[in-house]
Amino acid sequence: MALIPKLFGDMLAPSGLSDETKGIVNARVDWKETPEAHVFKVDLPGLKKEEVKIEVEDGRVLAISGEGAAEKEDKNDKWHRVERSRGRFIRKFLLPENAKVEEVKANMEYGVLTVTIPKQEVKKPEVRAIEISG
Repeated sequence: MALIPKLFGDMLAPSGLSDETKGIVNARVDWKETPEAHVFKVDLPGLKKEEVKIEVEDGRVLAISGEGAAEKEDKNDKWHRVERSRGRFIRKFLLPENAKVEEVKANMEYGVLTVTIPKQEVKKPEVRAIEISG
């Protein structure tokens, strides 16, 4: 238990978060599988679709990343609380074999990104009996 603060302390303590880590921690994702598709929903409040990038890496890794514009600060501003995410985020998911990665579709509405990846039927390897001679 003593290792947890050492290993994850910077991620868990709000005051120790870098701008990059803040986004990573707060990019919340739901992934559901329907009979037809894999559907990802990502909460990205305040981001425009132009600030979000969706890629398929190595043929099976879905990468969702982006960067929200930082709020303009005046040197006379006095912050009392900072809880909203700022900076960059990236989330990656290894997709199953049945994902049709060439047909990925994305939609962003009201700060929620929806990525839909249709499924294909995966052919099961043929099993063939081998006769033993001798």
